[in-house]
Amino acid sequence: MPILQMRIMFMSGSINHNKKLEFIEKELQERRNNNNLRELNAIYPKDAVTAIKNGKPLINFSSNDYLGLSKHPQIITTSQDYLNRYGTGSTASRLVTGNYDIHKKLEEKIAKLCGKEAALLFNTGFQANSTIIPALVNQKSLVLCDRLVHNSILQGILLSKAQWKRYKHNDLSHLETLLKKAVSQGYNRILIITETVFSMEGDRSDVDSLIQLSQQYNTLLYLDDAHALGIMGDKGMGLTAQKPGIDISLGTFGKAMGSFGAFITTSKLMRDYLINCCPGFIYTTALPPAVIGSIDAAFDIIPSLDQEREYLLQKVDYLQNNLRNLGYQVINSSSPIIPVMIGNEKKTLQLSQFLEKNGILATAIRPPTVPQNTARIRLVLSSQHQPEHINYLIQLLQQYHES
Repeated sequence: MPILQMRIMFMSGSINHNKKLEFIEKELQERRNNNNLRELNAIYPKDAVTAIKNGKPLINFSSNDYLGLSKHPQIITTSQDYLNRYGTGSTASRLVTGNYDIHKKLEEKIAKLCGKEAALLFNTGFQANSTIIPALVNQKSLVLCDRLVHNSILQGILLSKAQWKRYKHNDLSHLETLLKKAVSQGYNRILIITETVFSMEGDRSDVDSLIQLSQQYNTLLYLDDAHALGIMGDKGMGLTAQKPGIDISLGTFGKAMGSFGAFITTSKLMRDYLINCCPGFIYTTALPPAVIGSIDAAFDIIPSLDQEREYLLQKVDYLQNNLRNLGYQVINSSSPIIPVMIGNEKKTLQLSQFLEKNGILATAIRPPTVPQNTARIRLVLSSQHQPEHINYLIQLLQQYHES
């Protein structure tokens, strides 16, 4: 029998190649049926709070650009200067030839501003969380995390193969109950990990109490401070700055900093360990010079923005109170993130579409990003939103609610 004919017979008997992607079609159809299918829609950011979509200007209430720094002229100029001096890319990982003097200087600057021994740059918050955690814990460890932590934290826990348990959202009594049981169970180490400001809820953790519990039970403590950096804490340096007792604090540059990338603050000992043992740092090309320039400039500007931070939090209270008066269910947020809870995915999409039709960009957040039956419109305020922007949003939500 010819070899080609034998191959055809073998292939036809083992795999039906017409159906090898059937699992993909099935998954997408299921998401479509449940109103959870995602699609990419291109926008053009005209300014810090206005975007153009399909040729139509929209007031953007979905961006994490809390201080409007992505369009700040000083940050853009510094980014261009670094680009001109150092080129478009860092060309290698930090441990090869990508460790430019600007990376080192920025880390030293961050550590000083945050009151910590050391800092280490990462390319994204997702990359940092998903690769640092497996470097800290293993099969003999226990991870205790808040029930609503970000997916990047969950991915890191799963990759670590550690045992893990979730404590009830912001319920530190439940966390302590789990700690009391865990200390006598022979784990080689215990890691507490949570967010300081929750990305989908907008509420805060009790950082001081977490530090106290970590010290009392001799655990590692890892706090994701991404949504607090720039808008909370002394001079906007976040809720973990100047606080001892935190083994790792993560911040990101893609939110209030208006740029891209991430960092941790930690001890010199931990920094040395991660440089040697964290794959997400070791095997990744370093952040490009233009990005380093934008971050450096943002850290020069943010400490001087106390007035903008005060205005922003005042508008958070104003919008929340008005939404509650209209009858909307709003999570009690203490940050620019204001989730308007709808529950049903289809109804959430309908509200988002109504707002967009009338000039407001407010994205529907649906499972699996959030738990089942908690679909929501995640409104996000910026210090660049003017009173007329917010009042127009309130007017539309009142119109929709009454109809």
